[in-house]
Amino acid sequence: MPRQPLVLAPFRGLRYAAPDVDRFIDGGFDIARLLAPPYDIPDAEEARELQRSDPHNAARVTLPFELSRQAPEGEDAVSRRYRAAADLLRSWITEGVLALDEEPALYVYEQVTADGQVQRGLVGALGLPEEGTGTDSAVRPHEDVADPPVRDRFRLMEVARANLEPIFLVYRGAGGAASAATEATGAQGRPVVSTRTRDGARHRLWAITDPGIQQEITADLAARSALIADGHHRYAAYLRLRQESAGQGWSHGLALLVDSDTHPPRLGAIHRILPGLDTARALAAARTVATVEPVPDAGATAQAPAPALLLVSAEGETHLVSGFDETALAQAMPGRSPDWRHLATAALHEVLMPLWEFPEDRVRMVHDDPAEAAAAARDEKGTAVIVPPLRVEQVYAVADRGELTPRKSTSFGPKPRTGLVMRVIP
Repeated sequence: MPRQPLVLAPFRGLRYAAPDVDRFIDGGFDIARLLAPPYDIPDAEEARELQRSDPHNAARVTLPFELSRQAPEGEDAVSRRYRAAADLLRSWITEGVLALDEEPALYVYEQVTADGQVQRGLVGALGLPEEGTGTDSAVRPHEDVADPPVRDRFRLMEVARANLEPIFLVYRGAGGAASAATEATGAQGRPVVSTRTRDGARHRLWAITDPGIQQEITADLAARSALIADGHHRYAAYLRLRQESAGQGWSHGLALLVDSDTHPPRLGAIHRILPGLDTARALAAARTVATVEPVPDAGATAQAPAPALLLVSAEGETHLVSGFDETALAQAMPGRSPDWRHLATAALHEVLMPLWEFPEDRVRMVHDDPAEAAAAARDEKGTAVIVPPLRVEQVYAVADRGELTPRKSTSFGPKPRTGLVMRVIP
């Protein structure tokens, strides 16, 4: 089967422009208050706070909860929400709040977190495989998706005719020409955007408009492959747009591509909250397939045999669940590789949750912070499941075998901020 090249094409970025007078800070335009996290990070209250923070905050189009326009008669409430977001985006363009860059560019995006982690990557238009071409895609997912979020992003992008935020890809760049151009651009020249967000992270953006450098990057990337770090549902929506809107400009999707050899990503865990689940009953069921023992803190999984995870009760008592029965794992996950069966999220969703008879649609997620997950379990009078983070080598290995990890097994970071650069479909 022929292999599709990895394509990251230059495009005319849509960016914030024409700042209002009251947004000048220390003599410069502060764009930070207009930026937002990726659409699936804020909860409902955090999203509304972002929307209230500024009338032009990017969350007003990526998370359009409030309807600001009257929809055509007969249009349902969900469609009105997408239409309102599309109308708002177009009004910002008409009013000059957003403007297209004059030249097609590949954008170097640098993030420096509050604790000093530096990540640089390229933002461009990612080439998408054509349906039915029989080619091996250069972009590999590592995580399964659910249809409702895919449908949500599909409908929003379709109505807005825009990629509103980039997906996050990593690749083994080994210091090649694309990586070298990224580093050189980030080390010199004047950025087109420089700001610091409330979390203390610095964000800078440069535009590579030189056709020669763009061609060097294109040639270097062609033989490589990329892994989706964050944005599986948006990538699936890209593919659906390509398939269902052929010839309408959806041959590409917006992406940030980071060389993980030069800038290893941070992998956090995504913990689970099971509201109302009695921890004592859950531990009793877990003992039928694994070893259960009380432990003092969340660091106990580090030395335990995989799969290993922690259960935290509403009262704060912590137990380590590890040493799973291999027969139970194999029976619950036939056809899966041993490495896949030993993922903590696989053991949780394929073995433990069926034992607990706990429905998937009631599970809540907490990114990174086990203390926050434990507090949520207390508030929900339920159980927190603390999941250890994967290593990037594990994720590459799963994807290289053609397998997908269970949903929400990883939290790659730092994630790109929404609103620095968008892509509109002519």
